[in-house]
Amino acid sequence: MKEALLEAVTAIAAAMATRSERGRVADYIPELARVDPDHFGIAVVDADGDVAVAGDADAPFSIQSVSKVFALTLALGKIGDGLWRRVGREPSGNAFNSITQLEYEKGIPRNPFINAGALVVTDAILSGHTPKVALGEILRFLHFVADDETIFIDDKVAKSEQDTGFRNAALANYLRAFENLRNPVEMVLGVYFHHCAIAMSCRQLAMAGRYLAFGGRHPTAGGRVVSSERAKRINALMLTCGHYDGSGDFAFRVGIPAKSGVGGGILGVVPGKASIAVWSPGLDGQGNSLLGSEALEILSRRMGWSIFGD
Repeated sequence: MKEALLEAVTAIAAAMATRSERGRVADYIPELARVDPDHFGIAVVDADGDVAVAGDADAPFSIQSVSKVFALTLALGKIGDGLWRRVGREPSGNAFNSITQLEYEKGIPRNPFINAGALVVTDAILSGHTPKVALGEILRFLHFVADDETIFIDDKVAKSEQDTGFRNAALANYLRAFENLRNPVEMVLGVYFHHCAIAMSCRQLAMAGRYLAFGGRHPTAGGRVVSSERAKRINALMLTCGHYDGSGDFAFRVGIPAKSGVGGGILGVVPGKASIAVWSPGLDGQGNSLLGSEALEILSRRMGWSIFGD
């Protein structure tokens, strides 16, 4: 598989370099507005530990909402299935930052990957800790699953989000009003903005996702990161909710669990076969990487990786 995989990612990167329509960067976050939309990177780690990369696979970028996968893993480790009393498991069908949906559903976010749900997840991680300790826990977890201690939080991006994140502040206050945040709003928002501002490369992100691709196990450290059951459940949420109100279309076209972020990154999981990361900063109308989604569609078809069959 190694040669076929390398050939596939190389061909995909070459094809993406020719695309004239690249989407629009997340210009509502000033630091992300400065990112060159011409970037494209892809990295794949297979079951044998072989890594295939192409394009800007080693350039760090802001993973944004991709961090919600790792935050969810930690929150479930802390409070278990009790988390599901505070956040749902259904696709939202609305924009990732919808306030009206949260109000209508009385402060219970539809799933942990929309912004309101991720704020509840962040609150669960924060409970009993200072913000600094909670962020340290998230960062250490990423260092562990990626086998890489160079992963860092981009403070400029975090500040940029704090300075402009008024809608997220509104969501957090709604959650607090419905008693679904247990910690002060400012503390929850601070941790949330900072873990969304984690910077990783495609190579690092693909490495970090291996535990979800391989039944909850850490391929190099040995032992379990999570149970196989929990890995399966997280993957299910990635498939149904990982691309916000574009999740159904992504599942239809690509057919693998995946989580996107407005920094242009996508983490994809092919259970038992591979962990994938792509990055292209230009977004489609739902806030998902335009070329990243196309690249994953091509890769899934070429490798026969759709979970729904060849």
